[in-house]
Amino acid sequence: MDIIWLGHSCFLIRGKERTIITDPCHPDLGYHLGDPEADIVTLSHFHRGHSYTEGVANDPKQIKSAGEYEIGGTFITGIASFHDNKKGEVRGKNTIYVVEMDGMTLCHLGDLGHPLDSHLIEEIGDIGILFLPVGEVSTIPIDTAVEIVRQLEPAIVIPMHYKTEVFTGNLSPVGRFLEEMRIRELEAKSKLSITSSSLPGSTQTVVLSHG
Repeated sequence: MDIIWLGHSCFLIRGKERTIITDPCHPDLGYHLGDPEADIVTLSHFHRGHSYTEGVANDPKQIKSAGEYEIGGTFITGIASFHDNKKGEVRGKNTIYVVEMDGMTLCHLGDLGHPLDSHLIEEIGDIGILFLPVGEVSTIPIDTAVEIVRQLEPAIVIPMHYKTEVFTGNLSPVGRFLEEMRIRELEAKSKLSITSSSLPGSTQTVVLSHG
């Protein structure tokens, strides 16, 4: 499996049989997707930074809400959550996606805006790779992000939804999260190539450069 960060919360996840794109972002945010092809696109919510399906080629199957989905041997579970800590009163709903493909389980938290309770932790289950929003402002604060890593104990954490040199909005940089995780130096990778047998035994953080 190859994982490439296209910017913001948008990743291209290329498995053996299927390619998924998560939360495609509008060019107004400063990222240009380059019309990537996908079989499946997941949308955590419908803000323009997370639902620019026009930027994805190949007419992919769109998954937009909570539920269980099976597409060509790829299993996806959408879990209902909120974009804020007031049950959606401020920013609305958010969908967490758990993806099973190539013998691995991935979890994309979208724009989660609140801590995970025991019910959500149970629904998410055991995961290998966690896509975690760390830019604060419009999602969870840093201390909550760190706590979620402790709760879920993924093999790999991939930060997303943070300030970069091209991002036009207001978010914190990834460095604040890395400091809280007590990670001193971390070189960004252009992509992550991973198999189920190569997942680390303890949690590692992988920062990707946006393509």
